[in-house]
Amino acid sequence: MQLRTLGNSGLEVSALGLGCMRMSFGDTPTDKQEMIDFLHAAVDRGITFFDTAEVYGPFTNEELVGEALEPFRGKVVIATKFGFKHDPDKGPHPTVGLDSRPEQIKRVAEASLKRLRVEAIDLFYQHRPDPNVPMEDVAGAVQDLICAGKVKHFGLSEASAEQIRRAHAVQQVAALQSEYSIWWRNIEENGILSTCEELGIGLVPYSPLGRGYLTGKVDETTTYASTDIRSRNPRFTQDAIKANRVVVDLLERIGKEKGATPAQIALAWLLAQKPWIVPIPGTPARSASTRTSARLRWR
Repeated sequence: MQLRTLGNSGLEVSALGLGCMRMSFGDTPTDKQEMIDFLHAAVDRGITFFDTAEVYGPFTNEELVGEALEPFRGKVVIATKFGFKHDPDKGPHPTVGLDSRPEQIKRVAEASLKRLRVEAIDLFYQHRPDPNVPMEDVAGAVQDLICAGKVKHFGLSEASAEQIRRAHAVQQVAALQSEYSIWWRNIEENGILSTCEELGIGLVPYSPLGRGYLTGKVDETTTYASTDIRSRNPRFTQDAIKANRVVVDLLERIGKEKGATPAQIALAWLLAQKPWIVPIPGTPARSASTRTSARLRWR
């Protein structure tokens, strides 16, 4: 597996990371040991960059990642996120809104350190901007954690170009996580991609395979359970799937020429855009060990 550096941060990771959210969060139950084995297989195949968050579960995904990757401490990079608040009285879905107050950020960091079984969080993202908390205060809180040795690098997720600049002026932003793929290219038009390049910030695209669409396994007959977020996504209506088929057709044609799958071509396209882009394809909950094996074989 090739290595890449996220912008000017000096943080070196595998050219492809792994999004761990649906290993223990989503519409389908998963087997814990199967997911641990899968994470170990990812490390064996050269992946060193793993993405989780407090809100995934909440909490259970960090616990899974922490347990699975504890034997590789110092050899892998784990990114996690803060920015939500939870109400334990809300039952199985206790997330109730945004909360990036400095005291909340520091509380989350302490809890995440324990769940991840690490002494310092490699990359700590704000999961979503909080309109009630200035970006300068968010960056300042993470700066305090960095100075205390509890966090190594600061990241943002789904922030605007202006928000990125404001945070970066206080504390260097190592990476921005945002949706980006050959199918979803908004950041090329709204100034986010150019801002990252100007400021030396790495880009970590989530959903680089278009939530599975770019694998070529989705067509107009595909249906999703009501618990699957794609059942409510306008990009996954029958009409939209049919209209966007031209993108998958192109990936398939190129793939045939190169001896690769549509998914591999889609990831290669992203990697070819900038040397500081590191996609994190996700992990379908169902039969993860078999359905994502092609991604892990990518070089």
